[in-house]
Amino acid sequence: MSDPTPDGTDTAPTAKDDPVVPTAWGVPVVESGGQTVLHPPVDRWLETVKACQDDGFCMAIDLVAVDYSAHPGRTDLPSGIKPERFEVVASLISHASGRRVRLRTQVPEHDPVVPSLFDLFPGTEAMEREAWDLVGVAFDGHPDPTRILLPEDWEGHPLRRDVAMGRIPVQFRDAPAAR
Repeated sequence: MSDPTPDGTDTAPTAKDDPVVPTAWGVPVVESGGQTVLHPPVDRWLETVKACQDDGFCMAIDLVAVDYSAHPGRTDLPSGIKPERFEVVASLISHASGRRVRLRTQVPEHDPVVPSLFDLFPGTEAMEREAWDLVGVAFDGHPDPTRILLPEDWEGHPLRRDVAMGRIPVQFRDAPAAR
């Protein structure tokens, strides 16, 4: 893992004739909307989040999963990052400096699993359950990998783009009989 320069970035060597890719904490980085956006691979997700935590990012303020299957060929990723169907996005904040950092990891459709951040940031427990429940990205090591919004017997994940809009039947358990 490389240490960032004072402005939070360094550079990574690239293949000959490739542009130099800025990095921070050893992963590709871009600036977007005044925020530092890190792009760790899934296998460096925990390591990168831990490095951010060690550098003062003390709170996870958001964690979501996104299904990009409706956006093939998207170009919003740094050079060298392969777009996948799913992406997990976490936002961290440093209370001391007021800075925020966003982490975006690409998650393959054939293995939609990301390490849980629960041991580093216990407040992510409900956010990870929601991502699993609605999009179907699982979090390895999560203490309670159960649904949080939908009934336990619900089949599928309603925010996946392959679920037709308006085609999901409303399911109520123990609903009162019609009058």
